[in-house]
Amino acid sequence: MSTRTEIARLLRRATFGPRATDVDAAERVGTAATLEALLHPPAVDPGASRTPAPVLNPGTEKKDKEAVRQVVAWWLDRMAAAEHSATEKLIFFWHGHWATSVKKVGPALMLRQHETLRANAWGDFRPMARAMVTDPALLYWLDGQQNTKKAPNENLARELMELFTLGVGNYTEDDIKAGARALTGWKIDKNSGDVSLLPNQHDPSPVTILGQTSAFTAQSYVDLLVDQPACGKHLADRVGQFYGATPSPGTDIRALLTSAWTHLADDHVKTPVDWFVGACRQLGVRPSSLKGNPLAALGQVPMAPPNVGGWATGAAWLTTSAAQARLQVAGMLAEAADLSALDGVSPGQRPEELARTLVVDAWSDRTRTALAGVSGNPRRLVTVALASPEYLIS
Repeated sequence: MSTRTEIARLLRRATFGPRATDVDAAERVGTAATLEALLHPPAVDPGASRTPAPVLNPGTEKKDKEAVRQVVAWWLDRMAAAEHSATEKLIFFWHGHWATSVKKVGPALMLRQHETLRANAWGDFRPMARAMVTDPALLYWLDGQQNTKKAPNENLARELMELFTLGVGNYTEDDIKAGARALTGWKIDKNSGDVSLLPNQHDPSPVTILGQTSAFTAQSYVDLLVDQPACGKHLADRVGQFYGATPSPGTDIRALLTSAWTHLADDHVKTPVDWFVGACRQLGVRPSSLKGNPLAALGQVPMAPPNVGGWATGAAWLTTSAAQARLQVAGMLAEAADLSALDGVSPGQRPEELARTLVVDAWSDRTRTALAGVSGNPRRLVTVALASPEYLIS
């Protein structure tokens, strides 16, 4: 594998839609320097700064469809505009990990959760988990505000262990019951969105979790979970599934990503968001400028995961219906793109020029034949290229 091919693959996995100029710049400095730049975002991202978040009233409800639309459109536009794209992709990973949906939670609380994930995206997993266990959106999503001393609700404790920290099989039902006791008493102020602990609804009694007995608080309970070897393994599994990699276990996020991005699998299927945002970046399309809701058609709308387990990865996106949806959205992207650069290239050279634009290493013979058949029409050419296996597989 050439250095350019290696760098292109790294950028495709770590970021949304690297552009040819990104690959050119990375090739000049080399793989090691590129990896360091990916792992250390700048203090200010000019592209992201040009897409400020909407300002919402803390009490904005889920039924406010316009507010929901604004939040989703803002994040997609930021994904496409950010210069340090690795940060946006990482935050999308964390959004899927702590999967919470605007379909139940108001958009203002979802935006607040987004800010918490962004603030903790690159550090150690412990402070992130500590912040998230009392995050108002997650509490509301998993009925944590209904968990009281007199009527414990196990939902948050169960998902905290099963999905967010330890993984299936690394705890017992008794651990869940005890964990729920540790999480009792948290309430959300419906006007401000702030969370507070009500002492008269919290159970301070000692309980035994994973063999340790203590009067656990929410924070000490999280610390116990993060300290388990299973937590580092579970995080590595989730990171590996998302990026198409085999990282070593751990809870230091930068170390996990370093391991993942230096142990990439040969092939990885892009999720709809990865595919769509990447194409927008490479073709200069602002996501919110497109009519309708392309990502709803593709089956992956940010802020609206299907369940607490988040979205599927890999081959789950290779269905016939998914391919049909991609072809339709590819046509929308081709119509919105500025293709003047292709107009100045002879039809015979357009497939290779487009491969450079879309950072595709090489077209297969089958795809090259299909592209040659439409090379006289730049928009049809882009549509076919975006729907090709070579573009879908990163």
